[in-house]
Amino acid sequence: MGTKRRSLWAPLAPGGAGRCGWALAASGLGLVMAMLGAMMAEATGAERSERTAGLHECRLVEGETGLVASVVDGDTLVLDSGLEVRLVGMQAPKLPLGRPDFTAWPLAEEAKTALERMALGQAAQLRYGGARRDRYGRALAHVEILPEGGEPLWLQQAMVAGGLARVYSFADNRQCVDALMNVERQARKSGLGLWPDPYYAIRPATDPALATRHDVYDLVEGRVVSVGERGPIAYLDFGRDWSTDFTAVLTAEALAALAEDGIDVKALRGKRVRLRGWIESHDGPSLRITHPEQLELLDQW
Repeated sequence: MGTKRRSLWAPLAPGGAGRCGWALAASGLGLVMAMLGAMMAEATGAERSERTAGLHECRLVEGETGLVASVVDGDTLVLDSGLEVRLVGMQAPKLPLGRPDFTAWPLAEEAKTALERMALGQAAQLRYGGARRDRYGRALAHVEILPEGGEPLWLQQAMVAGGLARVYSFADNRQCVDALMNVERQARKSGLGLWPDPYYAIRPATDPALATRHDVYDLVEGRVVSVGERGPIAYLDFGRDWSTDFTAVLTAEALAALAEDGIDVKALRGKRVRLRGWIESHDGPSLRITHPEQLELLDQW
């Protein structure tokens, strides 16, 4: 892998995340791009108040290294050791990959080609910020490419910044989401990659077509009409008819994490928010929120 390459990541100071903790280096290309995205968003009145709920940090633990031997699709690659790596924190358009009756999402081939161009045959450093393996045995890692004689490249950020992937996080993998969200907003504003395609359009919460989008990963935006609580679960209602209108369901874990971020779920009433997740159908369309990073706050707080 070489010892003289300058990495985007630097060890945390004592008292951070321990000897194996790493954070995005202030001089690295990755942080510069993230800061640029945030600054450009700040420059427009429409986006000035947007922020992601939850963690605002990027602290990772160093993992395996290897050469990228093959690329499966726009968010999955294989190292020369045989380790399959899922690029955590993002979701590229999906290919069928042998699944019957599965239609490739728009720009799926383009996303795979872009990842091949950046990573294939290159040295890679894995870094972890949460759960390390999924149920298929794939590594769930942030990946830094270290080309000979070239600048380091954080693959997740490059794919999202180019509009060839959307931010996609999990309750057990929340690090670096805020940095990725910043570049996603800028890619969307610039109309890059998948964003002009109607398939990936942000859906209004009042759109009746949401009722037909069962088991689809969507971004949904609207104003919260009411907030209800039932035991440890909270509901964000975006219409007056609870049985047919779109609803977001917040788990107890999400509520606790929001509280840590200083957000009382009751205060969301009347606020504009943007949600992301898989659309379900339970007495109308719904979306389950398991962690705060699925929630963007669009009004001033």
